[in-house]
Amino acid sequence: MILALPLMLAACGAESVSAPQHQIDAVAFRAPGPATVTLVTVMNKRSGNGAHTGLVINASQRVIWDPAGTFKHEAIPERDDVIYGASPRVVNYYTDYHARETYDVILQTVEVTPEIAERLKRAVEANGPVAKAQCGTVTSRILRGIPGFESLRQTPFPKKIRDDFAKLPGVRTQFIQDDDPDDNWQNLLDIQL
Repeated sequence: MILALPLMLAACGAESVSAPQHQIDAVAFRAPGPATVTLVTVMNKRSGNGAHTGLVINASQRVIWDPAGTFKHEAIPERDDVIYGASPRVVNYYTDYHARETYDVILQTVEVTPEIAERLKRAVEANGPVAKAQCGTVTSRILRGIPGFESLRQTPFPKKIRDDFAKLPGVRTQFIQDDDPDDNWQNLLDIQL
């Protein structure tokens, strides 16, 4: 399984999921402070290439957009690549799931208006599930359709999206390294939320 997980990350595995609305409502969370959009880029330490792209959107509620992603947990509701209940603990689990001995995570955050954050949240919710290896293409396409993000190129490459996002005004960057083994995803089975 150790070899299979990096391949799944590189391919951005996909699955259609539809949590019931009452589960989504039960975990709704909005982070205090301004509306924000955070680009999540998973980088392969060996090749230096981007392996996965996602978003954390703090709108009327904070959600994680994990297009064609592999992050799953029975206590965290998901609807077609949108993960709900994105409390600080869930966001930390999400980033820790991706950061490991062979992958680093880069978080790039920009403040946006509440209207822009909500528009982006609605756009990812309306998108539906993303096919394998399309995380970058779909994320960059959706972002380009949102005011303030038009300068981003549409590309399948997470590293190029990261580079374009870095040029946005006011972007704050956080770099996450971890030496957990590649099979750290098994730790998620024990999450108590």
